Amino acid sequence: MVILLVILLWAVFTSNNLIAKRNRVKQCRSGICVVLKQRNDLIPNLIASVKTYMGHESEILTRIAELRSKVVSASENEQIKGGTEISSLLARLQVAVEDYPELKANEQFINLQGQIEEMENELQAIRRTYNAAVTDYNNSIEMFPSSIIASWRKHEQQDLIEFPESEMKAINVGDLFK
Repeated sequence: MVILLVILLWAVFTSNNLIAKRNRVKQCRSGICVVLKQRNDLIPNLIASVKTYMGHESEILTRIAELRSKVVSASENEQIKGGTEISSLLARLQVAVEDYPELKANEQFINLQGQIEEMENELQAIRRTYNAAVTDYNNSIEMFPSSIIASWRKHEQQDLIEFPESEMKAINVGDLFK
């Protein structure tokens, strides 16, 4: 009787633990979407202030605007993937801005740049937190004996946020000014 009680308590504890970890993954994913939404709300202001100074970087600005409008109504996974691409484009834009001293001195631009940089840092932190939560959850699903409860309760593995190979390559700053 005691052995059955111990097994039952273990099963309940393990099931609750898996649910808590799955909910942590959902919370982190939602946090990413919140920061992406905030950043996407700032992007039109950034584009408007930069457009007046930068003619030849209009390709970057156009791509940022396109991605922003696409991810606003997208699913969470599409928002996260689009947000990753926007992050890389914003980094390229920051490098391109270095050629415009009058823009760098513009108070509105400096404020927007600071806000976006802060959000990018927050986004990186929440992505790391998300990946840690997913790894913890996935480990719990795969490791014995909790894998028994995980398969019985139909817990599924979650994907880590990964950056495409093209975004991990070093940026050639000279190409940005052609």
